[in-house]
Amino acid sequence: MSIDGPNDKRNRSNPQGPKINQMAFWLLAFVGVMLFIYLLEPGALFGGNVEKINTSDLLKKIEAGQIKSLRIEESTGYATGSYYDSGKSKGEPTRFKTLLPERSSDKYLDLATSKGIDADYVTRGPMSVFLETWAPLLVVLFVIYFFFFRPMRGAGGGGILSFGKSRAVRFSKDKSRKTFDDVAGVDEARQEVMEIIEFLKHPEKFQRLGGRLPKGVLLIGPPGTGKTLLAKAIAGEADVQFFSISGSDFVEMFVGVGASRVRDLFEQSKQNSPCIIFLDEIDAVGRRRANDLPGSGVETAQTLNAILVEMDGFTSDDNVIVIAATNRPDVLDPALLRPGRFDRRIYVDLADIRGREQILKVHCKSVKISEDVDLTVVARGTPTFSGADLENLVNEAALIAVMKDKNAVDMECFEEARDKVKFGKEKRSRSMDEDDRRATAYHEAGHAVLMLEIPHVTPLHKVTIIPRGRALGATMQLPEKDEYNMGKKKILGEICVRLGGRVAEEIFLDDITNGASNDFQQSTSLARAMVCEWGMSDKLGYVSYPDNDGSNAYFETKEYSEATAEKIDNEVREILDQCYDRAKTVLEEKRDDVCLIVDALMEFESLTREEVDLLYESRNLDAIRGKRALSNRKNGNGNSEEPQKADEAESAEVTNDEGAAKAEVSPEEDGTEKADE
Repeated sequence: MSIDGPNDKRNRSNPQGPKINQMAFWLLAFVGVMLFIYLLEPGALFGGNVEKINTSDLLKKIEAGQIKSLRIEESTGYATGSYYDSGKSKGEPTRFKTLLPERSSDKYLDLATSKGIDADYVTRGPMSVFLETWAPLLVVLFVIYFFFFRPMRGAGGGGILSFGKSRAVRFSKDKSRKTFDDVAGVDEARQEVMEIIEFLKHPEKFQRLGGRLPKGVLLIGPPGTGKTLLAKAIAGEADVQFFSISGSDFVEMFVGVGASRVRDLFEQSKQNSPCIIFLDEIDAVGRRRANDLPGSGVETAQTLNAILVEMDGFTSDDNVIVIAATNRPDVLDPALLRPGRFDRRIYVDLADIRGREQILKVHCKSVKISEDVDLTVVARGTPTFSGADLENLVNEAALIAVMKDKNAVDMECFEEARDKVKFGKEKRSRSMDEDDRRATAYHEAGHAVLMLEIPHVTPLHKVTIIPRGRALGATMQLPEKDEYNMGKKKILGEICVRLGGRVAEEIFLDDITNGASNDFQQSTSLARAMVCEWGMSDKLGYVSYPDNDGSNAYFETKEYSEATAEKIDNEVREILDQCYDRAKTVLEEKRDDVCLIVDALMEFESLTREEVDLLYESRNLDAIRGKRALSNRKNGNGNSEEPQKADEAESAEVTNDEGAAKAEVSPEEDGTEKADE
């Protein structure tokens, strides 16, 4: 059983964030001061100290010979230059500036020339005037924009004044268009949305008879089942625009921003009708309101209220359909689900074996597949896989084929990719001494023998002591068909199988290890579900005893007394003890079978169900050696250093392995896996 890793650290803010904000503040303050100084006196900022004098003082200084230089500007009428103070004709001159009366420039120029002063008449074009007067101001404004407004625009997605604008991604009719050809495995959901497509295409057909389609459609299903893809396919089939936004995009640190974005989104949709609004992960803003608790999500509640009001404002003439997706419908606010809002609910479940085969065909269109690949076999070996898992499986198989320099993706690649996606990559480089390998072999052999001996359990497919992911070994099960119900006999058998690893350690090692932690979690979860949820306890009867499911984040509530809780604990312990004793009895009777499988695992590291059956029949390892040698010759790997891989490639023609190492097992689960660390 895999052991939980270290707890994830909470996201921490970037320590450089406050420094960056302080730098931006001081830079803005500096630019503001410089701009203020320039507006008061441009020369003080860019021209040094300039003294303003009147025309009478200028005439006196010219007569006294104190003026060093004089420049008269035609365009502005200003006289600029420098002069010496009285008694300091050889010292540092002082710069001056004065505005001359109209039509008097020649008078001052002639007088200065007669006194031997360096005087000149300057004629400047409009460009030079612009560079002197307006260019510095434009530079300051550019600095303000580049260092303050532009970063806020990039971070906010719309500028400093656009917090209230919708962040929905708008897909036009021709951009990234999806159709039902890209969707598979959800036939029932497709049938339910056909009338929505017809309404968007021909709304007059419904309006003629007074019909009204639901304003909101809620897609419910586990993660990765294709809810977003189905919504895009609806827009593609109806040939309308598609607005997509996540529920978390509405909520900001500023109160009222979410509601403003909701109003802006619905306003845009009305202007572009007919169209579809897709709200992904709506539970981020649509959770059940708890206004009785102080400070409980004021912004989220306001955003939800805005969604409710906007949906009530729709009319049949708007031709706008709102589609939302969630995997937690139990936490949504009842007002969101009432008739007139999201009153139509479409369940997008995990695909069955036929649906998984269709999904694989969709994703294999762009992949070069070998002739030996049977997608029906691959689909059978992937129960509990969602559409996203199957897409990842096909991609991993293609990557494996590329790394092995193959011309096409064959069945071996699919087998290896499935195990990699489900259980993690093999870790052949992990160094394990002989004692650890033998302890793991006994543990996995205990699981395997119980799968073979106990009736009603999911059949064995593969047992291995090759480390994979965080597990040191794994015993994989493969259901013979899609399973939708679990009987009491099967559940008790599965609990026995999960406890088989610890039982084998006690019997054969005279010691126990920490490798059964996940086994205990799964078995305890099944036993508690039998008592609290499925009414399979004679002592507690047909009563449901629900635990807090996390929907109430403030209080942990239980709908039963402490005395009942004690009875539940005792009943769960009794079930586990009975299954433990049953597993111990079976393994005591099958000691020779356990030792035989352990010897095979120590030599071959991995065994398929076919090889285990052959081992039971022959009672020695020579049969497996001969089978693998024959398989290597067929595949041209006579000198293969890893014969078990060649064997796995051959076993793909017979059956596939699959398991689901989960802490909780529901009646819909199709397979389990024993991974031990």
